[in-house]
Amino acid sequence: MSRIGKLPITIPANVTVNVSDTNLVTVKGALGELKQQVDPAIKLTIDGNVLTVSRPNDEKENRSKHGLYRALVANMVKGVSEGFTTEQEFIGVGFKAELNGQVLDMSLGFSHSVLLELPKEIQAECISERRGNTILKMKCADKQLLGQVAAKIRSLRPPEPYKGKGIKFVNEELRRKAGKSAKV
Repeated sequence: MSRIGKLPITIPANVTVNVSDTNLVTVKGALGELKQQVDPAIKLTIDGNVLTVSRPNDEKENRSKHGLYRALVANMVKGVSEGFTTEQEFIGVGFKAELNGQVLDMSLGFSHSVLLELPKEIQAECISERRGNTILKMKCADKQLLGQVAAKIRSLRPPEPYKGKGIKFVNEELRRKAGKSAKV
């Protein structure tokens, strides 16, 4: 039995979960509405305010999907009730970001500024303090979309191992290397 798949999902009072005949899960809450198509072999049952995910047998394919779909539905429930946030820090001289509507304008040490249009589901804000690094905070109900956008932003200038310049997540531990002066 999957350790993650067998855990029940508690549905908060302000969230409604509907499972259609075609295994389309729709979760509605204060922060929006999310939909996810679930494999027909996986069975979802709602009993009161508890949703359970079960599989028909112990075949390898069903075992692998059991925990996956339970995690996806649990993330949807948490997303529409609480939401997800990420914080990214722009480290380096001249590295900064500004938000113009849903367009993120970034100066990343290239000869041009990098423009990235954020999806409408994501609310973002840039915090830049004097003599400090710019921090980009993003909020969204969809964990998958938020992670994908955050990874795309980080991939534009990943932190380098010598000085740590680049875009990193707040509280991310970076492996640092010693420079040439550390030669023995």
